[in-house]
Amino acid sequence: MQQERGTVVLVHGLGRTRWSMAPLAWAARRRGYAVVNWGYRSRRGTVAMHAAGLADRLAQLAAQGVGPVHLVTHSLGGIVVRASLELPAASAWRHRLGRIVMLAPPNQGSELADRLRAWRVTRRVLGPAFLALGTGPESVARQLGALPAGIEVGVVAGTRNWNPLFGRWMPRPHDGKVSVASTRLAGMTDFSAVARGHTFLMLAPDVHARIFAFLAHGRFMPDRPRPDPSPP
Repeated sequence: MQQERGTVVLVHGLGRTRWSMAPLAWAARRRGYAVVNWGYRSRRGTVAMHAAGLADRLAQLAAQGVGPVHLVTHSLGGIVVRASLELPAASAWRHRLGRIVMLAPPNQGSELADRLRAWRVTRRVLGPAFLALGTGPESVARQLGALPAGIEVGVVAGTRNWNPLFGRWMPRPHDGKVSVASTRLAGMTDFSAVARGHTFLMLAPDVHARIFAFLAHGRFMPDRPRPDPSPP
């Protein structure tokens, strides 16, 4: 069963650990997927370093000859995946890639990073990956290229803000840390917005339903017409 459904690789966000994705890992196993809950020191290295580490792990999976390898990311994890897809080493595993679901990814950069990078304590605590997530032309997110042809990507954005301070620094709607506009990605296959906040988006049952619908069918709501996923 797992060989048919394939493997789900989970990639957590900034300042989190793989344990933040543990409930999602359990939900994926219950549905018959093999799971790799990949962890990385998100506050210690650059996006390029994290992307190289993920690419190495994906190459190992490809060498094992497992079924399709799906990716589910949260926040910074989506940028790490996009960066890994651009590495020359991706040729070793891209042919095994299934579908990708990104939860609250700052694909167009983070307005919050633009503000917080001026704070010394933030720079020290959150590290170089965070500093590279702004919305300017030097932002890693803005410098990444288009999605490789043939890769299906679904994006889920949150619209509920639990942080009134951060919420003042970004356009509405947003999830308290990433604006909905920032999550959109040219070439994405499907898009869905949910009334959830950023921090625990990966735990919500309605988000789980969307994730596994997309992994199985390439759409968040297989029985409904697909909305226009193009960025504004």
